[in-house]
Amino acid sequence: MPDPTLLVHRDADVLAEAVCARLLTRLVDIQAAGRTPRWVLTGGTVADTVHRAVARSPAKHAVDWSRVELWWGDERFVASRDRDRNDLQAREALLDSIPVSPALVHPMPAKDSPGADPDSAAEQYAAELAQAAAAEDHDGVPVFDVLMLGVGPDGHVASLFPERPALYDEGVVVAVRGAPKPPPTRLSLTMRTLQSAREVWFVVAGEDKAAAVRMTLSGAGVTQVPAAGPRGRARTLWLLDKAAAAELPAGMSRIASP
Repeated sequence: MPDPTLLVHRDADVLAEAVCARLLTRLVDIQAAGRTPRWVLTGGTVADTVHRAVARSPAKHAVDWSRVELWWGDERFVASRDRDRNDLQAREALLDSIPVSPALVHPMPAKDSPGADPDSAAEQYAAELAQAAAAEDHDGVPVFDVLMLGVGPDGHVASLFPERPALYDEGVVVAVRGAPKPPPTRLSLTMRTLQSAREVWFVVAGEDKAAAVRMTLSGAGVTQVPAAGPRGRARTLWLLDKAAAAELPAGMSRIASP
């Protein structure tokens, strides 16, 4: 796998606009090649800012949203209308304003879904992924085109936290219990599944993430810093604002925007 590429932007707002432009271009290019792009969404403040940037961008009309397949990297196991749900936040910020095909939108099960048990919900989402996998895909997981991830101050990605049991799960989707930040019960793609993407985009803003970014890109182990695990098969991008990049080694190659 190629080494990660780092792009540092002035602040979180500029970062969001840059990620928006890059995403729209990537989706258009994939559709021009005759494929249906598969985009894995993440949650959090930066993701919400990116989603809102896409929603207001005139360039969004270049994408045929009815032919974009949407998945989630993790979800809080709460009721379907709970404000903590990544799915609900993404719908309010973006999905309700674009003509997506409901059949291609794959939210993780909510706590008030039929058979609302975290393990059953994880199995259900794994089955949904397997059903979407093509013959050339591996291990019953579709190859994602763009998988976006945030990074926590502790280095967690999706809902895989340092030294927690879910980090070692060898399945496709895992039920997370006792997460160190609320809500404690979650669903997450496993590390194995997070590695099933052509491109992995880490989108990170804020000085509270700077230490985690430094440790990840300086060779920390996955057990201590889960963000060190996901790598894109074709490309891994670290899309940062200056605050998140503040602790990177001086000699580390990166491209800085104005």
